[in-house]
Amino acid sequence: METTVAEDQAAGPGRPRAPRGARAAARLLRLPGGRARRWAAWCAIPPLAVVSAVVLCRAMDTDGITPIPQLLAFLPWLLVPAALGLLLGTAARWPLGCGWALAAAAATGWFIQPYDGGSPPSDAEPHGPVLARLRVMTANLEFGQAREGLLSALRRERPDLVAVQECDTRCAAALDSAAVRGAYPYRSVALGDSAAAGSAILSRHPLTRAEGVRGTLRMPGAVVRVAGQRLRMQVAHPMPPMPGQVDLWRTELGRLRAYADGRGEEPTLIAGDFNATQDHAAFRAVLDTGLRDGARAAGVPRTPSWPSATTPLLGAQIDHVLVSRALRPRTARFLELPHTDHRALLVELDLYGPQN
Repeated sequence: METTVAEDQAAGPGRPRAPRGARAAARLLRLPGGRARRWAAWCAIPPLAVVSAVVLCRAMDTDGITPIPQLLAFLPWLLVPAALGLLLGTAARWPLGCGWALAAAAATGWFIQPYDGGSPPSDAEPHGPVLARLRVMTANLEFGQAREGLLSALRRERPDLVAVQECDTRCAAALDSAAVRGAYPYRSVALGDSAAAGSAILSRHPLTRAEGVRGTLRMPGAVVRVAGQRLRMQVAHPMPPMPGQVDLWRTELGRLRAYADGRGEEPTLIAGDFNATQDHAAFRAVLDTGLRDGARAAGVPRTPSWPSATTPLLGAQIDHVLVSRALRPRTARFLELPHTDHRALLVELDLYGPQN
């Protein structure tokens, strides 16, 4: 081959020739010649490096540091920069870059699959008679702005249990109206020191307030009595993984995990804005206690709930209803609410007795 002859001549008399395999590897690693091709190859490196860093953290079961937690929320969309890297690598005629892009895309595609780590096996489905069929809704009202939309959804969907996040004083007043009290005579409202900090639980069934999970934002808990059965209900609203507060986000999700891990055999559900997806290790740790994600179990594991301005085409599923083995999800739907950046989630469940 001409290239081999040229390389042999360049070696000069008396100089050892490199093995052909080494020369082939050097050509593979070398950036392509030509200004345009080199430019395309250099442009392919940043998007592929970002995708690789995020996927590596996902594979290592860690959320890493900023900006990894923020990017993990949109992991499926990392296929876009991976495809861009492949396009640029192809244009540059850079074999290593093309292989890198294909590997990054394949790894991303693998992790897009629904997470089943915490789900019980099929032979561990709840047994015994169904005690009740429940409709559970969770809604983040974005500083209380979506209270009218929530009231409309309550009238239209008639859920049995409701977890409300970002409930301010205006929201609390709306929930205290005669119409809402008539439909939901049992409730636990915990207001905070800001419009985003308050949360509430509404119930058609008798409830007793219980100690909630400690957090920057209020996360009340309750024990609901349904068909003679105790059902533990907990609101979830940890702080979001914003730059500078990732450790706080991880800590508060850890408290939710501790709550889930200590539930015993009692029927339990945790509903709310978790500010996390199945691609976050801190959220998967909650699922690993044995809770099931209602949307995942109902067949909509990747339907985005935030931000509502770009859903359902683009977004992340950060609003969840997690249930213990005594609750079997049947259906799940995401609902549009005006004046909030979240979509509400409505899950229909069958309640069984304690599963021993």
